Amino acid sequence: MKQGTIIKVVGPLVVASGMSDAKMYEVVKVSDLKLLGEIIELKGDTASIQVYEDTAGIGPGEPVFQTGNVLSIELGPGLLETMYDGIQRPLKVIEEKSGSIFITRGIEVPGLDRERKWDFRPTVKVGESVIGGDIIGTVQETTLIEHKVMVPADISGKIKAINAGSKTVTEIVAIVDTPEGEKEVMMMQRWPIRVPRPIIGKRIPSEPLLTGGRSIDTFFPLVKGAAACIPGPFGSGKTVTQQGVAKYCDAQVIVYVGCGERGNEMTEVLQDFPKLKDPNTGEPLMKRTVMIANTSNMPVAAREASVYVGITIGEYYRDMGYHVAMMADSTSRWAEAMREISGRLEEMPGEEGYPAYLGSRTAQFYERAGSVDCLGSSERTGSLTVIGAVSPAGGDLSEPVSQNTLRVTKAFWGLDSKLSYKRHFPAINWLTSYSLYIDNLIDWWKENVAEDFPEQRSDAMNLLQEEAKLEEIVRLVGLEALSDREKLIMFVSKMIREDFLYQNAFDPEDAYMTSKQSYNILKSIMLVWYRGIEKIEGNAEFDYQSLKKLDIYEAISRCKSIKVDELEKFTELHLKIEQAISHL
Repeated sequence: MKQGTIIKVVGPLVVASGMSDAKMYEVVKVSDLKLLGEIIELKGDTASIQVYEDTAGIGPGEPVFQTGNVLSIELGPGLLETMYDGIQRPLKVIEEKSGSIFITRGIEVPGLDRERKWDFRPTVKVGESVIGGDIIGTVQETTLIEHKVMVPADISGKIKAINAGSKTVTEIVAIVDTPEGEKEVMMMQRWPIRVPRPIIGKRIPSEPLLTGGRSIDTFFPLVKGAAACIPGPFGSGKTVTQQGVAKYCDAQVIVYVGCGERGNEMTEVLQDFPKLKDPNTGEPLMKRTVMIANTSNMPVAAREASVYVGITIGEYYRDMGYHVAMMADSTSRWAEAMREISGRLEEMPGEEGYPAYLGSRTAQFYERAGSVDCLGSSERTGSLTVIGAVSPAGGDLSEPVSQNTLRVTKAFWGLDSKLSYKRHFPAINWLTSYSLYIDNLIDWWKENVAEDFPEQRSDAMNLLQEEAKLEEIVRLVGLEALSDREKLIMFVSKMIREDFLYQNAFDPEDAYMTSKQSYNILKSIMLVWYRGIEKIEGNAEFDYQSLKKLDIYEAISRCKSIKVDELEKFTELHLKIEQAISHL
């Protein structure tokens, strides 16, 4: 094994000489402790290495061992239900091996269990032609997910042998006869984390990622394959919002990356997820989840790798034809790790000390999201949705990480600390948030929810915006100075805010709503507006106070408890609202 010599140590950055034949992003082992590192700069025969473990006690003169490989992760059965650190080491295995709840420096554990047997069921026969990405067999990874074993992207030829039965991830399951000779295929394959997995092409997404959140699914929706960001100040609910989406969204596989977040938050996720049931299947949620934890007390350099590990795992399941959702919490900590390493490299700083390449790295990350035609000869599609939290200092959205994220994402859920202080959750500000996926979903809404759903949604948003303008007048001269029409706007908008946008995550009936439930709740409120404005504009003698005193509003506020199999109750409520207002 080739080796160099350490000449300088600056925190997680190690500089070594004698590295003239090293390559960019090559993995190295630093010192006799064999700490894992990655080359991020080459100058002559010196290499700058970011070390993914604590470098305390490491000094000049110690060896650096080259491996000749770039930082890659293991992909195969066994990823689901596992919690990894930032460089794909299973935390449970580390604890068992080291006998400590803390990660021992230099410890090496494989990403996938080498002993566990999987029942491999072939889907191809000897003599069949295959190309990279083709599915050659399946494994029941969990009760929810069937793992599809794919031919590596660089292999194509004819199946010479196929081995069914109980196998470990390193045993040969197929031999492919290629023009370059015979190639052995295992259930496990390795992939460099900084290289996007290949696809045939991207599709225009048209299917929503349903999250169960009324404000998100109705006003600021995502499609499967979207890129979205959740910026917000401390305490506004970024993590809770992401956890809510991870718990209830209709993606088939969840990849949750805790990047630089507090350890107690990740502990809460670990404790909660095994107890939670998937609302779509009734099975434990962990059976379709992979977790990657690089908490704030773990080495800062590994934060930079953790988001790439997560998105590579997401791409792998996407390539099987699944809909995958990845939560990155938070990309600000990832950017801060880049800034720290860049500063130690003495690179020219950009805005607020972030490296000049912050924008391009952010774009490269989010560009890996999408709805795609998967690699292989058989037609199949998959999607990878990426939702990144951003933690701007002091809630200042003009800072570089927020601005660079907004340039490349098409959905923006702006969290507002004022709303969170009022205990209005989710604290998504309806005046600043947006989604550019609305046009993609209009046909789906009309076909699967209701023909007038897009119109109701648009009218409700207009009322909220008009309310914001009228609030200034009310502060100056009071509510009584408004016309009946304007009073009705204020009244209905308050109902939208309090009875529709507010959602109680601790109420099992209110925490998750289907699109049809959300539509019917909104329709109940909007009927007050439609019939009320008809009365106000059609009858000069009409008294607005009589509309406000109707006894239907308590029923509207309670309609959130109507279950999905009781939708006929909404029809009765809508008729009651129509009759009550028509008799005025």
